[in-house]
Amino acid sequence: MTDAQLLLQITLAALFFIIAIATDLRSHRIPNALSLAAIFCGFAINGYYAQLNGLLLAGFGFALAFIILFPVFIFRLLGAGDIKLMMGIGALMGPELLAWSLLYGVAAGAVTSILLVLWRTGLSGVVNTLKRYWDCIYCRTYFKPEPNEAAGQKVPYAPALAIGWLVACSINYDLPSVYLQLSHYLG
Repeated sequence: MTDAQLLLQITLAALFFIIAIATDLRSHRIPNALSLAAIFCGFAINGYYAQLNGLLLAGFGFALAFIILFPVFIFRLLGAGDIKLMMGIGALMGPELLAWSLLYGVAAGAVTSILLVLWRTGLSGVVNTLKRYWDCIYCRTYFKPEPNEAAGQKVPYAPALAIGWLVACSINYDLPSVYLQLSHYLG
């Protein structure tokens, strides 16, 4: 992998994440066009720089994202936009960085979700959710969450996935030379 390819991949992935975060926070949706652009760029860049091996790498990253995240979608823990975005990031960055991004993204998602829910509902929202859970257990009946409680909140997950990607990139051994090259251009 050349430094030019890696710099292009990182720049495009950062751009895709910035757009995804903005739209996810605003409308709780990630546009299909954005995900398709990420997928197309992933296959095009990897194919251009590494021919068949690059296309295989992009395909493995794309498929790994689907294999890992589709069951999560079935249980309604992530939206389809998040999954399609990560399929694009997998095609762009490859399976190894994708796997680490998802691992760190889950950890970041736990923290960001708790903070966002606390910010929106306060401690009373968490207490209301715990009371509802107690009532569900005691009555052996499911009660839907109210909009003012923690469990009733929709949490955008694109920021957590982007944080996971940033952490995975920061510990990747291939990236320090790209950072030095980028700082040379910018400085």
